[in-house]
Amino acid sequence: MKKSEPFHLKCVPAEGTSKISRSNASQFFVAGELCRRGLVAVVTLGNCPNTDILCSNEEGTKFAHIQVKTFRPADKTCSVGRKAEKNYGSNFFWILGGIPTMDSDEKPIYYIIPSAIVAKEVKSSHDRWLHTPGKKGQAHKANSVRNVMIPPHKSRWHKLDLTPYENRWDLILGRLG
Repeated sequence: MKKSEPFHLKCVPAEGTSKISRSNASQFFVAGELCRRGLVAVVTLGNCPNTDILCSNEEGTKFAHIQVKTFRPADKTCSVGRKAEKNYGSNFFWILGGIPTMDSDEKPIYYIIPSAIVAKEVKSSHDRWLHTPGKKGQAHKANSVRNVMIPPHKSRWHKLDLTPYENRWDLILGRLG
């Protein structure tokens, strides 16, 4: 880099970059959004089970645990895994972050969903899928894959509509206020 060229930090991964890079970017974007709203947010970098971001009020007297899952805005689903079937309590939130690529003019999309809602809906949608025959009449086999549909996409198994949870930062602010 020449001295006259400005330094640019590329935080949003370009198309084709690794899933880990997109995931890391999403966690930092979410932490930034929380801080922008007056909360304290620390990215755990994998050092805290089931918590990507530990968030508190400024006084440090109330805490929320946040699990971040990343998708590309054009994706139909966001993979959340089997652990999404567990309700971790009222101070645990899932944030699904749709992070656009570098060459996109789109803004990030965030769905902030309480753990209880994710647990109930992910378990019931997987159970519906398991008990519904496949396209050729075959039984579906149990696996660890769990998905959430990204609006406007829908499926016959997934009943959770994420639309009411878009940019619902107030759900976290309400727990920490």
